[in-house]
Amino acid sequence: MENQHEEEWVSKTQMKKQMDALQDLGMELTELSSETIKKLALPEDLLDAIREYKKITSNSALKRQRQYIGRLMRDIDPAPIRDFLAKLKGDNQAHNAFLQRVEQARTRLLASDDALTAFVSDFPHADVGTLRTLIRNARKEAELNKPPKAFRALYQELKVVMEGHEAE
Repeated sequence: MENQHEEEWVSKTQMKKQMDALQDLGMELTELSSETIKKLALPEDLLDAIREYKKITSNSALKRQRQYIGRLMRDIDPAPIRDFLAKLKGDNQAHNAFLQRVEQARTRLLASDDALTAFVSDFPHADVGTLRTLIRNARKEAELNKPPKAFRALYQELKVVMEGHEAE
């Protein structure tokens, strides 16, 4: 029984570090756009506190709100938030590797007509007509030195197709 009690004990300094880390994590959330924050399943009171923080101009009020956000962060699991922020920052190596695969697929598709057949065999749920149109338009843009609108749209389409495939 005594050993169990010793394992649960956390020093006051360690607790303060944990609370500061949660407060810092909450401050990272205040830097995100409203649309990005909606992707996280945060409690309504925390969302309200973050929205309110963005409206405050007084330094002392900002400090109080920062502490309040840190207090609310204690009641939720910070792991999904850390993962989400890491993915946003590009720290997630698996996500970076995935984005590189999407880029390589786009490069292959623009270089060769045969690449579309290979891509569709790997990703049978892909919309061939849309891909063919985007490839043709991206090639035309490159020839005419136009802004890469279809080039970017092709990337987004490939990303959606490949994400859907990885989720399965």
